[in-house]
Amino acid sequence: MHVGGRRHGGRLSQAAAVLLVSGSLLGGLWAGAGAVENWPDILQNAVGAGGRWLAASLWNQRGAFFLQEASGRADGEWGEWQEPDPSYRNYQALRRFYEEHAYLSWYGGEESGIREKEETPAGDGQTGDAAFALSGQSGVLAGSQTLAGSIDRPITGSTYVLEQLMDYDFLMKNFYNVHTSTTAGRDMMDAQALLDVDLALDTEAGSPQILIYHTHSQETFADSEPGENVVAVGEELARLLTEKGYSVYHDTSVYDLRDGKLDRSKAYNYALEGVTSILQTYPSIQVVLDIHRDGVGENVHLVTEVDGRPTAQIMFFNGLSQTPEGAIEYLPNPYREENLAFSLQMQLGAVAYYPGYTRKIYLKGLRYNMHLRPRSSLIEVGAQTNTFEEAVNAMGPLAELLDMVLGGEE
Repeated sequence: MHVGGRRHGGRLSQAAAVLLVSGSLLGGLWAGAGAVENWPDILQNAVGAGGRWLAASLWNQRGAFFLQEASGRADGEWGEWQEPDPSYRNYQALRRFYEEHAYLSWYGGEESGIREKEETPAGDGQTGDAAFALSGQSGVLAGSQTLAGSIDRPITGSTYVLEQLMDYDFLMKNFYNVHTSTTAGRDMMDAQALLDVDLALDTEAGSPQILIYHTHSQETFADSEPGENVVAVGEELARLLTEKGYSVYHDTSVYDLRDGKLDRSKAYNYALEGVTSILQTYPSIQVVLDIHRDGVGENVHLVTEVDGRPTAQIMFFNGLSQTPEGAIEYLPNPYREENLAFSLQMQLGAVAYYPGYTRKIYLKGLRYNMHLRPRSSLIEVGAQTNTFEEAVNAMGPLAELLDMVLGGEE
């Protein structure tokens, strides 16, 4: 009777969850009815509103109702099996919940989903020289380099001095977008520490040094012909890096198709298996790059001009393995600081040499397989609204930025 009562309580909790979600969806439907003229848009807005509310509850651990059945077992209810660690038990409950509510995977994915183009790209458009001249400071950077290194081309954008980047508010405002699924405090975002990380490769080319792969290999562009997807974009990056003397392994495995059907929900799990196998085969690999394209509103076109060519804007992405409640213990990333250093150093080069080329670095709560190597990066190349040519053109500047950091240019 005791066990049965608990099961009944679990069903009531599930029913409460359904009612709350339904109420959210209907509330979003009612609120959006006056602003949207067609029902598909109304429904999409309603689902989005309800989904965001529910997902936020999950991340903040306020929606404990759906965990009750998993966490409410009395002592001894696991039979002869030892009860799992509570954090693992909660993880299992969340995993089951996400499997039953697949749309929540959109919330946990790497896409930004922006509906309007950012008003300002990364950086504030003011050089460190100018900012510190106004305040009477000295010791500014030379005009041909940045704090992260140099590229053989003139600086046409913004440079910064360390004092600026050590200002936490300045750093976060000008270089980062932080998703509500995570937090990035002052202890984590220490510019001095991130710039002090030496990311230069310590071996010469021979065995593979750089791995390029694609968790979502089926991502395409506005005018893509067969084969013109992110894998082809990655092939261009591999070619350019090889020309610079690096040894590159381009993994073209498909991780987001199963039995001929698109399955993005488990793609990161499949990619983890595949990439881990590659790293075991080639332990010389020191750099792991996961190349994607973003998903945005259909009216958003992420494009700039580099050397007279239309070029997709890119976005460096970091998974922090942390929610607003603290670290995600079952998704540890021992290389989080190095990951953050990698993206920040490339970003500093980008805003100096290729102004408008990069969007702000996007920080999100999950891990996204960035724990495999210190020099791991997830990079969004344009979005579904960009042309394939724009995405391919974006690989030239990216190769230069990678070479600046990995080559140890001072």
